[in-house]
Amino acid sequence: MKLVGLLRTEGPLTATRAGELLGESSGTTSFHLRQLAKYGLVEEAGGGTGREKPWRATAAFTSWDVTANTPEMAAATGLLNAVIAENYFEQLMRWLEASPDEPAEWQEAFLFGDRILYVTAGELAELGRKVQDLIEVYFERQVRPELRPAGSRRVTYLNLAFPSDAGRGTGAR
Repeated sequence: MKLVGLLRTEGPLTATRAGELLGESSGTTSFHLRQLAKYGLVEEAGGGTGREKPWRATAAFTSWDVTANTPEMAAATGLLNAVIAENYFEQLMRWLEASPDEPAEWQEAFLFGDRILYVTAGELAELGRKVQDLIEVYFERQVRPELRPAGSRRVTYLNLAFPSDAGRGTGAR
C-alpha cells in the first residue's frame, strides 16, 4: 500500500528509487511492483530496463465495496480497512509530533475535532457526497503538479463518520 501511495504522489519511479524512498531493497520493491502489476494496481511507465524501468500507479485512488457477500470477503475487507486506518493514524501521530516545529500557518490550518450528529444512513451518505464535492476541486493538483500553487503541501484529508453506538444497538437516543 505504501508503494502504490508513493507512486501516486511521487511517481513514476523505478524500483531502485522507490526502494530508497521506502527504506527497502530494490529487489524487494521490484518484486512487489510485479505483484501489484499482476493485480492491475501499477503498470510500467515506459523506458528503462530491469530495476531501472519506471512504474506508475494505474489509478489516483483505490476504493472497494465495503459490503461483503461472504464471510471471507467480510474478513478481508475488515483487515484491509484496519490496516489502512492504522496507516492514516500513524501519519496523524507523526504530524502531532512534528507540528510544534511547523510554521504557524500550518499549525493553525490543521483540522482536528469532532461533531456528534444524529443522522440517518441516507443523510450520512449525502453528507459524504457533499464533502467529496467540496474537495474535488483540489484533486486535479494531484495528477497535474503544475496546478499546485506556491506554498502548497501534500495534505491527507480523512473522512471519518460512523455510528458511535456500534455494538449497543441502533436507533435515535
